[in-house]
Amino acid sequence: MNAMNAMNAINAMNVMNAIKPYILALDQGTTSSRAILFDRERRMVGCARKALPPIYPQAGWVEQDAQAIYDSQREALGRVLRDTGVSAREVAAIGIANQRETAVVWDKATGRPIHNAIVWQCRRTAPQCEQMKADGCEGYVRENTGLLIDAYFSATKLKWLLDHIPGARDRARRGELLFGTVDTWLIWRLTGGRVHATDYTNASRTMLFNIRTLDWDDNILYELDIPRCMLPQVYPSSHLFGTAEVDGCPIPIAAAAGDQQAALFGQACFEKGEVKNTYGTGCFMLMHLGREFRLSRHGLITTLAAGAGDRPDYVMEGSVFMGGAVIQWLRDELGLIEKAADSELFAARVPDSGGVVVVPAFTGLGAPYWDMYARGSLFGLTRGTGRDHIVRAALESIAYQCRDLLDALTADAGLEIAALKVDGGASANGFLMQFQADMLDRPVLRPRMTETTALGAALLAGLAVGIWPGPEELRRGWEAEQRFVPSMPEDRRRVLLSQWHRAVDRSRDWLRAEPPSPPAPSRPGIPV
Repeated sequence: MNAMNAMNAINAMNVMNAIKPYILALDQGTTSSRAILFDRERRMVGCARKALPPIYPQAGWVEQDAQAIYDSQREALGRVLRDTGVSAREVAAIGIANQRETAVVWDKATGRPIHNAIVWQCRRTAPQCEQMKADGCEGYVRENTGLLIDAYFSATKLKWLLDHIPGARDRARRGELLFGTVDTWLIWRLTGGRVHATDYTNASRTMLFNIRTLDWDDNILYELDIPRCMLPQVYPSSHLFGTAEVDGCPIPIAAAAGDQQAALFGQACFEKGEVKNTYGTGCFMLMHLGREFRLSRHGLITTLAAGAGDRPDYVMEGSVFMGGAVIQWLRDELGLIEKAADSELFAARVPDSGGVVVVPAFTGLGAPYWDMYARGSLFGLTRGTGRDHIVRAALESIAYQCRDLLDALTADAGLEIAALKVDGGASANGFLMQFQADMLDRPVLRPRMTETTALGAALLAGLAVGIWPGPEELRRGWEAEQRFVPSMPEDRRRVLLSQWHRAVDRSRDWLRAEPPSPPAPSRPGIPV
């Protein structure tokens, strides 16, 4: 009877929320927190943004103030409602999309973080990753999490916090500390500390979650000495996580998904072989694999897709660490442009880069290289090199990196990709998108709604509260705004790619790590 009553209550709430006109997406990213309001026709009604500056304690380390993450997101939420004149009572649900691998640990009783959040870009745990490899953990981790051992993921960030904050591990064992990725942190705060939960997509990015069994992996937890009790419950992305009170009105939190899986959903990539690329701070190319679990042979990772079912589909992903961040570098560090949009104008002033190649390995190289010790490089300078050449070369570097990803995806999947769907801030750059099409030798499709990360979160939330019946209706709503068709001759494309790969080779292993310690004695944790 209790189960039946609960189901009736959920159905009643779904009916009630289905008639409310708006869905609120919280898009918590690396450089900003945004709140975007959508109507039932999937149109963007309003958007509010609050900048979120990174913290760089030392070279290669990247942090954020966890309290500022929540405060900025809450501020953006309130502002979008004020700016649009929409009442909280008109919002059917909240969906969350978030930066994924960033790690937060906080006090369960007080809600205070014990340290700054360690951001996905941070490389401080590279030596720990090398030690795990030396200890023979790589094969097990890859076979069960779908990931490579790398400082990019949350596991070693969490271990670092437990190792370096006095008393943290003992407190975690006593159940006094909680861990989460950013979605978990936001859900916990928005629900007043009542819900400690995440979704499959974010769990799959921690390097602690077994994507075969859909549970936290006890062997890896043992290896890293991480107490299971500090980990969140894991649910489907489209799920009623809890309730947030906004202006005195309860609103269901009905979706949570890692930003890239949310974008894949927002791009209506629901079928095997469909591919999207998001040009945000980094670039993230994802291919839908359906129910097939497949490991990459070319430096990619296998992860979980966002959806409403209890059994998620699989996704293959390649990550570029420096995508739109390259444009920020041109603006903020070099001062070559005043605003991001200037990059397109300056790049178009010259017919080519003049032989200049930028390798933006500022925090190492992601897929398919996975070189933690590569560093940024600028090649091919001459006395005639000017600002326009460097700006153009920087934009071109984004497209080159994405070409490397697509080559790896097609090789692993054995599928030909007809076109690439794109989204994210840098997808608005017409020069970059045309150059991307030229490098891929495939059409690039930019949708009418480019805020696909936030849209994906909104769509997942709408499914949970009954606004839309299923994915097929959502697919019919996807529409291309512009199609970029390749026009570069093959011989020219081959020359440029050859230059790029030579430059990458020279940038790799720039910072050599100390050799790892000898392997530890075999333990019953991870099978060796």
